[in-house]
Amino acid sequence: MTAGARPALRPPMALLAELTHRCPLACPYCSNPQHLKPAAAELTTQQWRDVFAQAAAMGVLHLHLSGGEPASRRDLEELVAAAAAAGLYSNLITSGIGLTQKRMVALAANGLDHVQLSIQGVDAAMADHVGGYRGGFERKLAVAGWVTEAGLPLTVNAVCHRQNLDRLDEMIDLAVRLGARRLEAATVQFHGWAVLNRVALLPSRAQAEAATRTVAAARERLKGVLVIDYVPADYHAEFPKACMGGWGSSGLNVDPTGLVLPCHAAETIPGLVFDSVLERPLAEIWAHGAAFNAFRGDDWMREPCRSCDRKTIDFGGCRCQAMAFAGDPAATDPVCSRSPLHGQLAALAERESALAVAPFVYRGRG
Repeated sequence: MTAGARPALRPPMALLAELTHRCPLACPYCSNPQHLKPAAAELTTQQWRDVFAQAAAMGVLHLHLSGGEPASRRDLEELVAAAAAAGLYSNLITSGIGLTQKRMVALAANGLDHVQLSIQGVDAAMADHVGGYRGGFERKLAVAGWVTEAGLPLTVNAVCHRQNLDRLDEMIDLAVRLGARRLEAATVQFHGWAVLNRVALLPSRAQAEAATRTVAAARERLKGVLVIDYVPADYHAEFPKACMGGWGSSGLNVDPTGLVLPCHAAETIPGLVFDSVLERPLAEIWAHGAAFNAFRGDDWMREPCRSCDRKTIDFGGCRCQAMAFAGDPAATDPVCSRSPLHGQLAALAERESALAVAPFVYRGRG
């Protein structure tokens, strides 16, 4: 692809359906917007059915049912059935709170394909402290059992941070004991509410390097038993991740009110115009929406990204992270060692991760 060219547009592979922002947990690393969308503005059951049908017609294969906590929706079973009827592979991303064994059986019967269960720690003291919800850890253990009893594959999602990264080996062992086929060990990223808790959550470079070694050893030890997807600490990296596999290239999000976003945190970028599924067809938004075309391809890139040999590997990194740190969404992600701001970011990471652990600022309920 020549400089300035825009790649041929392919249909998205995955749709993240943020069914609601309601959630019983109060996680300090929550990546949802600081100002949540109200329940009264959520799409109805029928509107979500229509979104799923449109997505399938576009060629979407995977549907991730997320939130907030999707079990807060009383129509979750109906929505799973609608996804199955549309031919979509459905993955429920849940804290487990709000699920019962009866609901899990019904979800499986209605065609749910997979469950991704979050854990906030390896024991009740840590998990309930992080989630701000007493009794949450015990419920999660029960839900994991209900998932496997229903014959559904289980992924354990562990958000890693300064206060639990030293116990990553125990998180891996817990995932195995719960019967998970996959563990997503994702180091916290600072979007949404998590920004307010950076000093409490930002791991040190030594923690990040030790975690990378732990994952490498566990992958070797658990071949054929557990797949481990590891998202390392951004602020201690040499190069950024390929955020969303490239902006507007493989996935899209629909928020609880029907706004269609190129990524989960895209609303943090001022000036982007987001279309709604209530006003415009999903396929048209994907192909022609201003927000989706803002950072597609590489014609938006500046130096050093524009002539970089990595631009088709990491696509310039995270636009939201560039906005948050550089104040410019078109800047090189400051995580990148080739960014002129990388030194400032690295210094901030070293400084803040050495401070005394700050108390959590919990996400409010409501």
